[in-house]
Amino acid sequence: MRINITAKGVALPRGLKETAERKLTKLERLLHRIDTVDITCSRERQWRVVEIVITANGILVRGEDRAIDVRSAIDNLVDKLERRVKKSRSKLISRYRDHPDTREAWDSALDVEDETTLAPSLVRSKRFSIKPMNPEEAAAQMDLLSHDFYVFRNAETEQVNVIYRRKDGNYGLIEPEF
Repeated sequence: MRINITAKGVALPRGLKETAERKLTKLERLLHRIDTVDITCSRERQWRVVEIVITANGILVRGEDRAIDVRSAIDNLVDKLERRVKKSRSKLISRYRDHPDTREAWDSALDVEDETTLAPSLVRSKRFSIKPMNPEEAAAQMDLLSHDFYVFRNAETEQVNVIYRRKDGNYGLIEPEF
Protein backbone atom coordinates (compact mmCIF):
# COMPACT_ATOMS: atom_id res chain seq x y z
CA MET A 1 0.00 0.00 0.00
CA ARG A 2 1.45 3.32 -1.11
CA ILE A 3 0.24 6.36 0.84
CA ASN A 4 0.51 9.83 -0.70
CA ILE A 5 -0.19 12.75 1.63
CA THR A 6 -0.73 16.24 0.24
CA ALA A 7 -1.13 19.30 2.46
CA LYS A 8 -2.73 22.51 1.24
CA GLY A 9 -2.21 25.29 3.76
CA VAL A 10 -2.07 22.93 6.72
CA ALA A 11 0.86 21.95 8.93
CA LEU A 12 0.83 18.17 9.19
CA PRO A 13 1.55 16.57 12.57
CA ARG A 14 4.52 14.24 12.92
CA GLY A 15 3.84 10.59 12.37
CA LEU A 16 0.67 11.22 10.37
CA LYS A 17 1.67 8.72 7.69
CA GLU A 18 2.20 5.96 10.27
CA THR A 19 -1.08 6.79 11.99
CA ALA A 20 -2.95 6.75 8.69
CA GLU A 21 -1.33 3.46 7.70
CA ARG A 22 -2.32 1.89 11.03
CA LYS A 23 -5.93 3.09 10.63
CA LEU A 24 -6.15 1.96 7.01
CA THR A 25 -5.30 -1.65 7.91
CA LYS A 26 -8.98 -1.93 8.91
CA LEU A 27 -9.90 -1.32 5.28
CA GLU A 28 -7.23 -3.68 3.99
CA ARG A 29 -9.26 -6.59 5.36
CA LEU A 30 -12.24 -5.54 3.24
CA LEU A 31 -10.51 -4.21 0.12
CA HIS A 32 -7.86 -6.67 -0.93
CA ARG A 33 -4.73 -5.41 -2.67
CA ILE A 34 -4.95 -1.70 -1.90
CA ASP A 35 -2.69 -0.06 -4.48
CA THR A 36 -2.63 3.60 -3.47
CA VAL A 37 -4.15 5.82 -0.84
CA ASP A 38 -4.21 9.55 -1.61
CA ILE A 39 -4.80 11.73 1.44
CA THR A 40 -5.36 15.44 0.88
CA CYS A 41 -5.45 17.74 3.90
CA SER A 42 -6.63 21.31 3.58
CA ARG A 43 -7.93 24.11 5.74
CA GLU A 44 -11.38 25.68 5.65
CA ARG A 45 -11.79 28.38 8.30
CA GLN A 46 -11.18 26.63 11.65
CA TRP A 47 -11.75 23.15 10.17
CA ARG A 48 -9.21 20.73 8.79
CA VAL A 49 -10.68 18.99 5.74
CA VAL A 50 -9.33 15.54 4.87
CA GLU A 51 -10.13 13.69 1.64
CA ILE A 52 -9.09 10.08 1.13
CA VAL A 53 -9.16 8.31 -2.24
CA ILE A 54 -8.36 4.60 -2.14
CA THR A 55 -7.54 2.61 -5.26
CA ALA A 56 -7.81 -1.13 -4.69
CA ASN A 57 -7.85 -3.63 -7.53
CA GLY A 58 -9.45 -1.13 -9.91
CA ILE A 59 -12.09 0.01 -7.40
CA LEU A 60 -12.11 3.60 -6.17
CA VAL A 61 -13.43 4.56 -2.77
CA ARG A 62 -13.57 8.25 -1.88
CA GLY A 63 -14.56 10.10 1.24
CA GLU A 64 -14.24 13.50 2.84
CA ASP A 65 -14.51 14.65 6.43
CA ARG A 66 -13.76 17.77 8.45
CA ALA A 67 -12.75 18.16 12.08
CA ILE A 68 -10.79 20.44 14.34
CA ASP A 69 -7.55 18.52 13.77
CA VAL A 70 -6.27 16.25 11.01
CA ARG A 71 -5.95 13.08 13.11
CA SER A 72 -9.56 13.08 14.27
CA ALA A 73 -10.74 13.79 10.72
CA ILE A 74 -8.77 10.74 9.51
CA ASP A 75 -10.26 8.60 12.30
CA ASN A 76 -13.81 9.64 11.41
CA LEU A 77 -13.18 9.21 7.71
CA VAL A 78 -11.71 5.72 7.97
CA ASP A 79 -14.74 4.63 10.02
CA LYS A 80 -17.05 6.18 7.43
CA LEU A 81 -15.24 4.46 4.55
CA GLU A 82 -15.29 1.13 6.40
CA ARG A 83 -19.07 1.33 6.81
CA ARG A 84 -19.50 2.26 3.15
CA VAL A 85 -17.34 -0.62 1.91
CA LYS A 86 -19.08 -3.15 4.18
CA LYS A 87 -22.48 -1.99 2.93
CA SER A 88 -21.42 -2.22 -0.72
CA ARG A 89 -19.84 -5.65 -0.22
CA SER A 90 -22.97 -7.02 1.44
CA LYS A 91 -25.13 -5.62 -1.38
CA LEU A 92 -22.83 -7.12 -3.98
CA ILE A 93 -22.69 -10.53 -2.31
CA SER A 94 -26.46 -10.72 -1.84
CA ARG A 95 -27.07 -9.53 -5.40
CA TYR A 96 -24.72 -12.04 -6.99
CA ARG A 97 -25.23 -14.97 -4.66
CA ASP A 98 -27.06 -16.83 -7.43
CA HIS A 99 -24.61 -15.70 -10.14
CA PRO A 100 -21.07 -16.72 -9.11
CA ASP A 101 -19.64 -16.02 -12.57
CA THR A 102 -20.30 -12.28 -12.23
CA ARG A 103 -18.77 -11.80 -8.76
CA GLU A 104 -15.34 -10.97 -10.18
CA ALA A 105 -16.63 -7.91 -11.99
CA TRP A 106 -16.34 -4.55 -10.25
CA ASP A 107 -13.53 -2.95 -12.16
CA SER A 108 -13.60 0.75 -12.83
CA ALA A 109 -11.18 3.63 -12.79
CA LEU A 110 -13.44 6.66 -12.69
CA ASP A 111 -13.27 9.39 -10.10
CA VAL A 112 -15.65 12.20 -10.91
CA GLU A 113 -15.70 15.13 -8.55
CA ASP A 114 -18.76 17.26 -8.36
CA GLU A 115 -17.74 20.87 -7.91
CA THR A 116 -20.36 23.57 -7.64
CA THR A 117 -19.72 27.23 -8.27
CA LEU A 118 -21.97 30.27 -8.32
CA ALA A 119 -21.34 31.18 -11.96
CA PRO A 120 -21.62 28.18 -14.28
CA SER A 121 -18.30 27.64 -15.99
CA LEU A 122 -16.13 24.73 -16.96
CA VAL A 123 -13.66 24.45 -14.10
CA ARG A 124 -12.32 20.95 -14.62
CA SER A 125 -11.88 18.46 -17.39
CA LYS A 126 -11.00 14.85 -16.72
CA ARG A 127 -9.95 11.89 -18.85
CA PHE A 128 -10.33 8.32 -17.68
CA SER A 129 -10.40 4.81 -19.00
CA ILE A 130 -13.72 3.01 -19.03
CA LYS A 131 -13.92 -0.71 -18.35
CA PRO A 132 -16.99 -2.77 -19.29
CA MET A 133 -19.44 -3.58 -16.49
CA ASN A 134 -23.14 -4.13 -16.05
CA PRO A 135 -25.45 -1.47 -14.54
CA GLU A 136 -25.61 -3.18 -11.13
CA GLU A 137 -21.82 -3.08 -10.81
CA ALA A 138 -21.81 0.57 -11.89
CA ALA A 139 -24.40 1.37 -9.19
CA ALA A 140 -22.21 -0.31 -6.58
CA GLN A 141 -19.16 1.65 -7.77
CA MET A 142 -21.17 4.89 -7.71
CA ASP A 143 -22.16 4.19 -4.09
CA LEU A 144 -18.52 3.57 -3.17
CA LEU A 145 -17.54 6.93 -4.63
CA SER A 146 -20.59 8.61 -3.03
CA HIS A 147 -21.46 10.38 -6.28
CA ASP A 148 -24.86 11.03 -7.83
CA PHE A 149 -23.96 9.69 -11.28
CA TYR A 150 -21.47 7.33 -12.87
CA VAL A 151 -20.27 6.95 -16.47
CA PHE A 152 -19.45 3.41 -17.61
CA ARG A 153 -19.32 1.13 -20.64
CA ASN A 154 -22.19 -1.34 -20.63
CA ALA A 155 -20.78 -4.87 -20.97
CA GLU A 156 -23.87 -6.08 -22.86
CA THR A 157 -24.23 -3.28 -25.43
CA GLU A 158 -20.60 -2.02 -25.49
CA GLN A 159 -21.91 1.56 -25.39
CA VAL A 160 -21.24 4.33 -22.91
CA ASN A 161 -24.06 4.65 -20.34
CA VAL A 162 -24.72 6.86 -17.35
CA ILE A 163 -26.32 5.62 -14.16
CA TYR A 164 -27.68 8.20 -11.74
CA ARG A 165 -29.42 8.37 -8.38
CA ARG A 166 -32.99 9.60 -8.56
CA LYS A 167 -34.62 11.81 -5.91
CA ASP A 168 -36.73 8.86 -4.72
CA GLY A 169 -33.55 6.85 -3.94
CA ASN A 170 -33.77 4.52 -6.94
CA TYR A 171 -31.40 4.49 -9.90
CA GLY A 172 -31.88 5.69 -13.46
CA LEU A 173 -29.97 4.56 -16.55
CA ILE A 174 -29.24 6.76 -19.57
CA GLU A 175 -28.51 4.83 -22.77
CA PRO A 176 -27.74 7.23 -25.64
CA GLU A 177 -28.61 6.34 -29.22
CA PHE A 178 -26.13 7.31 -31.92
